[in-house]
Amino acid sequence: MTNNKSVVLFSGGLDSTTMLAIALSKNEEVYPLTIFYGQRHFIEIKKAKQILKHYNLEQNAVEFELNLSLFNKTSLINQKMKIRDQMSQEIPSTYVPSRNLIFASIASGYAETINASKIYIGVNSLDYSGYPDCRPEFIEALNQTISVGTKKGVESGLKIETPLLYLTKKEIIELGISLGVDYSMTHSCYNPSEDGLSCGKCDSCRLRLEGFKQAGLVDPVKYV
Repeated sequence: MTNNKSVVLFSGGLDSTTMLAIALSKNEEVYPLTIFYGQRHFIEIKKAKQILKHYNLEQNAVEFELNLSLFNKTSLINQKMKIRDQMSQEIPSTYVPSRNLIFASIASGYAETINASKIYIGVNSLDYSGYPDCRPEFIEALNQTISVGTKKGVESGLKIETPLLYLTKKEIIELGISLGVDYSMTHSCYNPSEDGLSCGKCDSCRLRLEGFKQAGLVDPVKYV
């Protein structure tokens, strides 16, 4: 019998919601994994729960709490640091050291626990902010590590899937629309207001807004 269980790292953002829809469209038995690590934009956790309820996935969903307060040189955790409001070629302060490495490790352990054969991670190497852990070579190295460093990987196979890796934000949005994704439920902003409105200035907001513009659509979320 084919194992169609998959773990989806799910934040409630535009990319991860599109990725969730992709996994569901393949009739996979999806187990969403949401990680709270002390991020300043913790509203995404609330959004994630709402989206999972919309897809009737609450029973399969897991929330993992992780204390990354030690990583205080990133503005996503250290709220005293400023989040830039202009795009740059430099790796931004929102980069969380080893975040995707840590998340992938947690996801692989969870996948082994529930006997899942796939892990979906919504990294993107085109429309991104310069993060080193969103590159194809990083994913390739992760898959190699999992294949030799986990029981599941050695015995029957465990693989990281990155369906958004080579898509532009425009293409991701168009794909999501074709799969029926309601982007009004999603959250992307790194620096939202106290009432949860997106700033419209951070890298994540700018990439999102440009993606909708290129797709000829209006972003349905509310901005300050």
